[in-house]
Amino acid sequence: MDTVTNTWQSDYRIKGSKFLGYIAPADDKKDAEQVLGTIKFEHPTATHHCYAYRINPHRPEEFASDDGEPGGTAGLPILNAAKAHDLMNIILIVVRYYGGTKLGKSGLIDAYGHTAELTIKQAELHQILPIKTFRIVYDYQHQGIIDKMKNDFTWIELNSTYLEKVTIECGCPVSEATRFLAEVKKSEHLFDEAEANGETFHIIK
Repeated sequence: MDTVTNTWQSDYRIKGSKFLGYIAPADDKKDAEQVLGTIKFEHPTATHHCYAYRINPHRPEEFASDDGEPGGTAGLPILNAAKAHDLMNIILIVVRYYGGTKLGKSGLIDAYGHTAELTIKQAELHQILPIKTFRIVYDYQHQGIIDKMKNDFTWIELNSTYLEKVTIECGCPVSEATRFLAEVKKSEHLFDEAEANGETFHIIK
């Protein structure tokens, strides 16, 4: 799955109507609402602010809004574009300025879907990787065990502290998590602390 780290925009016009597409990062519903609020503030006289978002790589949630357009003609085509590209932790917004000529339901579906596609094509996409996180505390003499794990797995270091002991917060892809935990268990008697402590995601830039 992919995501974005910046806001990207596109512009599409048909039969006098202007459609402005925006895609922006959104890690949760609050982020999505803030982005939507910003776009609405920038376009207070627009006829519609239709959108869709997809969040939470571990347990995906999605939502779409037609914002007054006929049901299923705006939010759903936008959402379908996001799903077709397997985008996650994003909000995709299409702002419409009505040009005086009705497009009909099929015309609206095409216009909103096309604008969403244009916007995605404008964007620089980055792979988003769901990961399980771990915390390991150990003496320096056991660094070799950690180094071997770094070589054997897709090791994503999130935070590390080197004081009297080493404290590392790391992650690995969900697909490797079971094997990773089994490897940690083999050496946990040598560590002061070794536990799985959550889940998050990592963006590959």
